[in-house]
Amino acid sequence: MKKFLKILGIAVTVIVVLLLAGFVYFNIAFPDVDPAPDIKVELTADRIERGKYLANHVTVCIDCHSTRDWNKFSGPIVPGTEGKGGDKFGRDIGFPGDIFSKNITPASLNQWTDGEILRAITCGVSKDGNALFPIMPFPDYSKLSREDLYSIIAYIRTLKPVEGNYPAHDLDFPLNYIVKTMPIKNYSAPKEPDRNNAIAYGEYLVTVGGCNGCHTQTDKGTPIPGKTLAGGVNFDLPFGVLTSANLTPDTETGIGRWTKDFFIARFKAYASDSAGIKNVERNEFNTIMPWTMYAGMTEEDLGHIYDYLKTVKPVKNQVQIFIPKK
Repeated sequence: MKKFLKILGIAVTVIVVLLLAGFVYFNIAFPDVDPAPDIKVELTADRIERGKYLANHVTVCIDCHSTRDWNKFSGPIVPGTEGKGGDKFGRDIGFPGDIFSKNITPASLNQWTDGEILRAITCGVSKDGNALFPIMPFPDYSKLSREDLYSIIAYIRTLKPVEGNYPAHDLDFPLNYIVKTMPIKNYSAPKEPDRNNAIAYGEYLVTVGGCNGCHTQTDKGTPIPGKTLAGGVNFDLPFGVLTSANLTPDTETGIGRWTKDFFIARFKAYASDSAGIKNVERNEFNTIMPWTMYAGMTEEDLGHIYDYLKTVKPVKNQVQIFIPKK
């Protein structure tokens, strides 16, 4: 019996040592990303202007990294908070943990190199190598062209510094370990998009605009085959349950009957306060869709998006956009 207990004790010790060794190795090995590239982005006027357009109206970085006024439809940005971060995406609205958007103004990023910012945007790791939760859609942003990335970096370097430090993300088990495996090893710059090819450029805008993230259903983070841009993603919010719309050209449940002019006008309706940004009560219909930001896209770019969406496979998927909380 003593011999058996001794063998058992040795076996348990070996298992514990192996588990500890595996744990240490995992935390050393992941995230598995390359060092930040050694780059210096020249802050030209053209880049800053292009970056401002992208960050506010296409990739909408400023959307998540600012304070939004949820007393108004679509939660427009509170002036003066651009880039300060602090928005909480937490357990109370269905997230697997508490995640706070980071401060991306120079008050926080003045110690980051341009390469570290580029790596965070495209690979999903912070300056110190910690994995970012993919609510920051780095898999989509990794498709940004190099010049568009440089433009975004140039623009956020010019933001007004606003102080604001927030807690590190607190994720539920086992996601707190899985998230370490999500970052992309390195950024491989795609070919510069051809703005003269309406469909190809529309696809580029849809991708880097993060449309798939809200309008494609997933299973444990993996897009469900046959559901691309078909909507049906639920968001359990304080004011109600919001469901994303079907963007495929299905004629009954999607945008198949929409004309290009109607599609463009749908966005441009929110281009000014007088055109539809109204106060809303707690249980009235509201949306996380940043209409007020996307409304700033050019009609040409919105038209390209429409042209691309019309080429997507139609999917019949009727959704109820909003159910208010009782």
